[in-house]
Amino acid sequence: MDKTDVVWMMVSTLLVWLMCMPGLALFYGGLARGRHALSVMSQVSAACALATLLWFLYGYSLAFTPGFGGLGGWSRLGLAGLYQPDATTTLPLLGSIPELLFALFQATFAAITCGLITGSIAERARFGAVLCFIGLWFTLGYLPIAHMVWASDGWLHVRGALDFAGGTVVHISAGAAGLVAARYLGPRRGYGRQAMPPHSLPLNLLGAALLWVGWFGFNGGSALAANEQAVLALANTLLAAISGVLAWALVEKLFKGKASLLGAMSGAIAGLVGITPAAGLVAPAAAPLIGALTAWAAWFGVNHLKQRLGIDDAFDVFGIHGVGGIIGALLTGVFYSGSLGGPGPAGGGALFWQVWLQTEAVLISLSWAGLTAIVSIWAADRLIGLRASSEQESQGLDQTDHGETAYPA
Repeated sequence: MDKTDVVWMMVSTLLVWLMCMPGLALFYGGLARGRHALSVMSQVSAACALATLLWFLYGYSLAFTPGFGGLGGWSRLGLAGLYQPDATTTLPLLGSIPELLFALFQATFAAITCGLITGSIAERARFGAVLCFIGLWFTLGYLPIAHMVWASDGWLHVRGALDFAGGTVVHISAGAAGLVAARYLGPRRGYGRQAMPPHSLPLNLLGAALLWVGWFGFNGGSALAANEQAVLALANTLLAAISGVLAWALVEKLFKGKASLLGAMSGAIAGLVGITPAAGLVAPAAAPLIGALTAWAAWFGVNHLKQRLGIDDAFDVFGIHGVGGIIGALLTGVFYSGSLGGPGPAGGGALFWQVWLQTEAVLISLSWAGLTAIVSIWAADRLIGLRASSEQESQGLDQTDHGETAYPA
């Protein structure tokens, strides 16, 4: 064990949990309308809590222990065998940190992925049914994708697909699952006929700032050590985020005449999404370009693709995380090339092959996450009943689901 590495990974774990609580809860809570704000925060909080519990019961074992190309084994159920201070680690991914710490760090990734999905179905889904859906999708969707991409015997990992910190595992899978769930659930009452602006942009800004800070642990911690790759990931994270802010502001100014605070924060998140799979795998010069291109693609996803699909993805989970994750994963394959300053082999053939592997990972993640979301949302609806009534939507889910209000009269 290396004490410096252990401390860095402990700090990184706390930073990623900060993204979940309170970061994502505040970010989504600010985007919601006032009468639904607490329900949105409650769904994020409970989804993160449920995913973390399931991760330790069976998720870690199925995601990271040896199995076959699509799923792990059962040897670490309930964290069995993770606390062995005098044992030599056998997990190939680890170098100088305990396996229990690795499991803790990865638990936060599972939590944030499940929390993200709730933004697609916000303001119209019942609390208990959301948790049922999240529990099912976590088991059927997240765990196989995590194993395929990150486990030493995972199919996509063995193929050579790159995902440094979760572009496919977290962002693409959450975006695809959220889009499918929003399509199944249908639009919010009045969607397309009345404005549904965020009730608190300052709250949204606070949440975005916490997400941004937490992302340094998200990406930097994925080096699994306090080393040069972690420093590279931190630098690339900052460069991509600030580029995303400016790129989104620019396109808003050009096409809408004004650059908004909400747009700036959306651009920051999009830039962070784009750099996630590449953070420790590309030269710093590539990061601003990845951040800007991802922000522009996400702006298109939010402002045009969403309307063409006709799906009420309430907080644009697919537009930012799905579209941004796709662009980031593909650009990882481009800038990983040694010809463009990355650590990969140089030459056009190697670049083309890596982009092809990235495309495979994107398509498989989209397909599997979407398919399992269909099964999970259908089952949750049949078991509990997912959609709130029109009366409940009008009154506000804060009151009908939780018996409280964010802003008492």
